[in-house]
Amino acid sequence: MFTIYPAIDLRNGRVVRLQYGDPNKQTIFGDDPAAMGRKWLDAGAEWLHVVNLDGAFDEKGAANWAVLPELCRLRAKVQFGGGIRTLADVERALAAGVNRVILGTAAVENPDLVAEAVARFGAEQVVVGIDARDGVVKTRGWVQDTAVSPAQLGQQMKERGVQTVIYTDISRDGVLTGVNAAATAQLAQKTGLNVIASGGVASLDDILRCHALYRQGVTGVIMGRALYDGKIDLAQAVTAVSS
Repeated sequence: MFTIYPAIDLRNGRVVRLQYGDPNKQTIFGDDPAAMGRKWLDAGAEWLHVVNLDGAFDEKGAANWAVLPELCRLRAKVQFGGGIRTLADVERALAAGVNRVILGTAAVENPDLVAEAVARFGAEQVVVGIDARDGVVKTRGWVQDTAVSPAQLGQQMKERGVQTVIYTDISRDGVLTGVNAAATAQLAQKTGLNVIASGGVASLDDILRCHALYRQGVTGVIMGRALYDGKIDLAQAVTAVSS
């Protein structure tokens, strides 16, 4: 089933959006993450995509962890990532009520951790975030380059039991330039993974382009800036992919 994921990006406990993942290009959209979550659920969302930006930047993110249980108590499924580096972090998130934990930097730096997490918690509860710019995966809050392509990392993750990844085109994230649906589908086709598209969603057309690639392995799309700027009506988008 194709899924739309409204994004709730957290920085010091507040809901924000960044441009290109740059913490110096931040817009604050609210001080009450749970109220924001309820807003998206009332519009028809079934999942929330929650990111601990502080953790992604190797900061403690205590305020973000503090609001996580409240988000999980809403009538939603929650996928959560950002700074998840150890099995203890995965356990902590699941104990808070998260349905699905996202491993990003850890997938590159410690791929065996991913295999351990999948073996212990199951492929339904562990997904990998593949964040790339110009065909190269980036880690640690998108500031560190690797020598790995998205397809290479995806294949490595599949070999370790992963079934679903989130593909973010960093060059489009937070700037409303249109989702890279073609690259998302290409990653799915090359790896056989289910791939959730992320980065650059600007209009309902972007949602529909991703939805049209469902049979090619694009199983969902994450919406951020366009939702907060009112460029997409979430209820309309949910209806469009459900009919």
